[in-house]
Order: sequence, then structure tokens, then C-alpha cells
Amino acid sequence: MAGIVTPGERIQVFLRYCRTEKGLAANSLEAYRRDLVQLAGWLGQTALKSVRLNTLRSYLDYLRQKRLSNRSIARQVAAIRSFFGFLLEEGDIPSNPAELLVAPQIGTSLPKYLDTAKVDQLLTSPEEDSTTGLRDRAMLDLLYATGVRVSELIKVRIADLDELEGTLRVIGKGNKQRIVPVGKQALASVARYRAEQREKLLKGRVSPFLFVTARGGAMTRQAFWKLLRGHGRSVGIFRSLSPHVLRHSFATHLLEGGADLRSVQSMLGHSDIGTTQIYTHVMRSRLRQTVDRHHPRASRTLAANRGLPR
Repeated sequence: MAGIVTPGERIQVFLRYCRTEKGLAANSLEAYRRDLVQLAGWLGQTALKSVRLNTLRSYLDYLRQKRLSNRSIARQVAAIRSFFGFLLEEGDIPSNPAELLVAPQIGTSLPKYLDTAKVDQLLTSPEEDSTTGLRDRAMLDLLYATGVRVSELIKVRIADLDELEGTLRVIGKGNKQRIVPVGKQALASVARYRAEQREKLLKGRVSPFLFVTARGGAMTRQAFWKLLRGHGRSVGIFRSLSPHVLRHSFATHLLEGGADLRSVQSMLGHSDIGTTQIYTHVMRSRLRQTVDRHHPRASRTLAANRGLPR
């Protein structure tokens, strides 16, 4: 490309490529945009051809000085690598300065989940005689029954749920479609909500979406987070409750019940089984805690290690 090419000029082209060619979801595109705009602001009018590995390392040092977490910096490194790889393919730069850029190590944290008793309390928390109780119960039941992401749940259309087959068609990340089985309890909750409450919320309006608000529009992520936390507080779950906790609970309880990892991967919509394997770590951790708490020999060993009387 002739002339000086600066980052700001190419970010939009790169994002368009990510959307149309790579099929990235809106949330991923927004994260890429935010990170690359920050990089462009730091680089100023520096020509892309002038960017070197040391330039990018200096940028990472700048991020550390701003006290960004290793996870945030690692995300930025991924965006920078993708961006400069695209520029190389487009002929904007002669070599990729980000090729050897090293992301910081991120410790693996086990996903938080609820035990079955807490899940039961949460699912039954909506008051059925309230204005939105049946809708909330149906959403919670369907979320736990299928393990879908909240962004997928709020986009479910009436046509996506096959009540006869007991399946839900889900459009996931990158517009990839998957079919997830739905249990009888969730199907019954959705059927009751549709029969008794959905039309009252719509008040004569029309919507293709299954879950609607009192204004007749589709449920938003923010609104669902708010109602979920409200129902959580009503049953004593005050901390770390999010839609993803129910997704984690779905996967963990399936594996504990004997489901195979590949099936859980398919239902969650993970492209890499390595992402799903984190739940096996959850099970091993829980098993270790159970043995330590209840096995007499294990408890004696712990007592000895702690210098306590046996």
C-alpha cells in the first residue's frame, strides 16, 4: 500500500474481515475494537511499517504500569497478533512484529457452580403469581436445562424450540448452529409461560423472540443479569451469581451424572474440547475435598500434617 499506513486507518477494515470472514461474535469484535483503538492511541501517528517487536513490548509495559491484569494483557496480545497477522497478509507490512510477542501466564481458575440443592432453590424462587414470575422461571429452567450462554438465551425465538422433539436450536458464537436437548421440566415451564403470561406482556404486540419484557421487546443481557441476581438474593445467594454460573452448573452436574465429555462439549458449543475439560478439574477438586472431609484415613493424614492430635 502506498504512503504511510497508520493503525487507525486499518482497524475498521480488520474488524470487517473478522466479522465477515472469521464470523466472530459481536462481543469478540467489540473487545478487539476496544483493545486495538487503545493501541492506536498509544502509537499515535507511527507508521505500521515502523512498528517493531520492541515497540509492542514497550506497549505491554505501559499496560502493566496501568495495573491491567495478566488476563486483560493476554487478551490484548491475542488481538495484536491477529491484527498484525492480517496486515502482513494484506501486504501492509513486510513482516509481523507481533509474531514473537509473548502473553503473560494466566493461572487457571476453576469455574464457579452451584450444587443441586442451590440450583433447585434458585429455579423455584420466582413467584408464579407475579407479573413476570412464570417468564423468569421459564428462563431459569431453560438456562440450566441447556447450558446456553445468556447471549444465546435472550435471542431464542419461538421457532427455535421444538416441543415435540424436546430440542432447542441455538445460534452460538460465529453464527454456528447447534441442537441441544431440553428436559421435560424446562419444556413444561416454557409452555406454561407461553400459555399464561407471554401475551399479557406483549399486550397485543408481536415479537418473534420467546422471552419478552413488559414493554414488548426482547429481554436484554443486562435485564436478565438483574433479575437473576434478584432471585439469587431471595434464596440467600448473594455473591458470584451470574448466568455463566448456571452454565457451569449444567456442565458439572452432567459430568457428575456420567455424561461423556464430547457430548457436553457439543451441548455447550465449545469448538475446542480443551475448553470443556476444565469441568473435569472441577470434579477432581470436588472429589479431593470429599475424600479429605469424610475418609477417616485422609482426615488423620491432614491432622498429622497440621500438627494436630489424631
